[in-house]
Amino acid sequence: MTEPARPKHVYLIDGSGYIFRAFHALPPLSRADGTPVNAVLGFTNMLLKLVADSDADPLRRSASEASHIAVIFDAGRESFRNRIYPAYKAHRPETPPELVPQFALIREATRACNVAAVELPDYEADDLIATYAKQATAAGAAVTILSSDKDLMQLVGDRVAMLDPIKNRPIGPAEVAEKFGVGPDKVVDVQALAGDSSDNVPGVPGIGVKTAAELIKTYGDLDTLLARAAEIKQPKRREALLANADQARISRELVRLRDDAPVTTSLDSFARRDPDPERLLAFLRENGFRSVIARVESRLVAGGKPATPSATQPQAAAYELVQDLGALERWIGHARAAGAVAFDTETTSLDPMKAELVGFSLAVEPGRACYVPLAHKAPGGPPPAGLDFGESRAPVPQQIPFDAALARLKPLLEDPGVLKIGQNLKYDMAVVARLGLVIAPYDDTMLLSYVLEGGAHGHGMDELAELYLGHTTIKFGDVTGAGKAQVTFDYVPLDKACDYAAEDAEVTLRLHRHLRPRLLRERLVTVYETIERPLVPVVMAMERAGVKVDRDELRRLSADFARRLGDLEIAIHRLAGREFNIGSPKQLGEVLFDEMGLAGGRKGKTGAYATGADRLEELAAQGHDLPARVLDWRQLAKLKSTYADALVTQIDPNTGRVHTSFALAATTTGRLSSTDPNLQNIPIRTEEGRKIRRAFIAETGMRLLSVDYSQIELRLAAHMADVGPLKAAFRDGADIHALTAAQVFGVPVEGMDPMIRRRAKAINFGIIYGISPFGLAQQLGIEQGEAKAYIDAYFARYPGIRDYMERTKAAARQAGYVTTLFGRRCYVPGINDKNPARRSFMERAAINAPLQGTAADIVKRAMIRVPPALEQAGLSARMLLQVHDELLFEVPADEAAETAVVVRAVMEAAPLPAVELTVPLVADAGIADNWADAH
Repeated sequence: MTEPARPKHVYLIDGSGYIFRAFHALPPLSRADGTPVNAVLGFTNMLLKLVADSDADPLRRSASEASHIAVIFDAGRESFRNRIYPAYKAHRPETPPELVPQFALIREATRACNVAAVELPDYEADDLIATYAKQATAAGAAVTILSSDKDLMQLVGDRVAMLDPIKNRPIGPAEVAEKFGVGPDKVVDVQALAGDSSDNVPGVPGIGVKTAAELIKTYGDLDTLLARAAEIKQPKRREALLANADQARISRELVRLRDDAPVTTSLDSFARRDPDPERLLAFLRENGFRSVIARVESRLVAGGKPATPSATQPQAAAYELVQDLGALERWIGHARAAGAVAFDTETTSLDPMKAELVGFSLAVEPGRACYVPLAHKAPGGPPPAGLDFGESRAPVPQQIPFDAALARLKPLLEDPGVLKIGQNLKYDMAVVARLGLVIAPYDDTMLLSYVLEGGAHGHGMDELAELYLGHTTIKFGDVTGAGKAQVTFDYVPLDKACDYAAEDAEVTLRLHRHLRPRLLRERLVTVYETIERPLVPVVMAMERAGVKVDRDELRRLSADFARRLGDLEIAIHRLAGREFNIGSPKQLGEVLFDEMGLAGGRKGKTGAYATGADRLEELAAQGHDLPARVLDWRQLAKLKSTYADALVTQIDPNTGRVHTSFALAATTTGRLSSTDPNLQNIPIRTEEGRKIRRAFIAETGMRLLSVDYSQIELRLAAHMADVGPLKAAFRDGADIHALTAAQVFGVPVEGMDPMIRRRAKAINFGIIYGISPFGLAQQLGIEQGEAKAYIDAYFARYPGIRDYMERTKAAARQAGYVTTLFGRRCYVPGINDKNPARRSFMERAAINAPLQGTAADIVKRAMIRVPPALEQAGLSARMLLQVHDELLFEVPADEAAETAVVVRAVMEAAPLPAVELTVPLVADAGIADNWADAH
């Protein structure tokens, strides 16, 4: 029988640290059955990086040399320490409910990676780590503890080291002394005095870590200090020690780790084993971790042996700082030879209209990237206002002259034989466009991820690197600082700037090599190539164009809103019987439910009543005047602050226009979303909203043209659900809401009561959003039973709608996503959630997503086709805004009518030739001097 290998280097992983880091690093994710798995995915990525990919990280190469590895978990919240001190860890918050079901899966992930998983009831993971560290060193082995937990620092010694997994740095005696002011052997005494609020270890009141370290260094140890406490000269310190000596001794028992825990799993069982590919892949498939599957398949071959590093997993990164033209030309030559290059810019601002180019980075293969600084200033940040350090300031670092570098870069960015790869490339395009540079052809990793898994997770580079590559990137704040100490990127030292910027390009290249092949495998090439990729320069041009606003009109509106808010405030206070802060949910809740005694008050975790819009709308529907007035006050206050006041400050001083930013990968359904400022949320059906839109105006000699799809989602519902009467009505140009009223309520179209038509309209639009009887009752101000009868009658008349809804929900439950007519996937995490409320919400989202998503695809297809159609017609209109189903243009007055004809034709034919609808699309056009009148 073969003797077990003698331990030489034992790696002990703090499981809790890994779990919580993974949980907070990734957004909520669920597998097909609704089980949350974001922590499981993050944990699996980190563990695989350690045991399978460790050669790529110099600080973790010791893991590949380790003879024994184990993950140590906490068995439960309570341990023997709670018997010593019942309040131990009593202040710890409850575990997030979405993390609880992931604990068992994380143990399963550890075993799937062929790594030992150990826990022991009544003991904490730290005690087990201390015990195994003692056993390992007694056997002559070295020990690495993967954790940043300060409680484990008492174990650091000649043969025991720690490795901080967040900062990727070793923790030895020097780092322990830096944190505690004493060596590892005295850490327990310092912690006993200082206590620990996070674990509710009492310590001695008034004594912190710094004071505790001074005392221990002076008296040698805790027992000596307590015995001689009467000698201490400072009265408060002396009295605190004398009065709390027993508490200090109890605290010592709480913080001292047990190295004699009765473990039953032997150290020998931690012997390092390569992952079993079949077992690991089965676990990954069960949990839907497609991004990890590809990496595992490329890293492991039969028998579980590491394969040659793949295109997405370099052995080690080599980043070069390029400071002369010769080196830049060499990198440009590499890019041309490779036929593809990842490109990224570093600038002074997130606003591309204001950002100044500081430098750029290039990557041509995994592990190889460079940074080319162009406009870095002396490190340390700008001098305070009014001061000039002159020659005493650090010299400006060596850089290639700005114009010379751009002259070399321009042919590369415009070379049709070299693919440029970026992450959120719209931003970089806008920055270099101001310098006369064009980027083409291109791929965007953010959009690749969005097409593959839109709605399943975020698509920022940091998140994608964790998700797809198991790589933690350098964060922006790590190089620029934070808060008052933060500097713009042009003041970042070149060595730090190089590491950060080159990594951005290199990670982007690796993401591209992972994501691009999936388009073909998953049949999503058409969505990317015909909708998302060609839209980038169109949206960039819209953002650069901006839209003009009337400053004076906005100021008049602000004054008018302020006056009306004052009147509403007086009315609200009169209804309440006293003055209070209307903007305070806490005070409003007290007025409504404690003082006025309105029914249905519900308190949240903070103890305050819920006073959200849905709650106030319920109360207003019941006939209560005060909540109705508060809703009016809130809407007016938001319009005043968000638009009437803010828009004036957001006018670009160089262009005199407002430039919104359109997020290309922010929604589940493919819609664009507008930010900074958000111009898509200005209400159109209220008079106040129309007043805001009236402040958006055309330049002199120009007009605004608004072209809007008429009832596009209802038309798509008729087509996708194959509802004959509705399709016929749309083909005949009938009043669809009057027709629905006639069909459902049995009333004649001629002479129809407008109230009946309004109810039919609410049902038509509500149904495609999965509206409930409760929701319809709230909207129409009727009883819930009556609303249910309306919905039942609608489904009885149009059974195809109900069939469509059931088919869609079933497909979503099975696949985890729904698809648009053009093949876009809209993920609906939580569709199988055990929580009925969350499940119902996601079912409603699943019903609407194919409709809203198809509408979004159609609008995007139109946006892509409009500019070349206008150019071909010799027209010079500029597209300014996209607001859901509407496109807004600025056009010379004498071209307005002809432009409207061209744009309408393009929009109405946008689905073709990919999809031929069985209902016509209709686009309505309006022309005016301001946006409100044009719509």
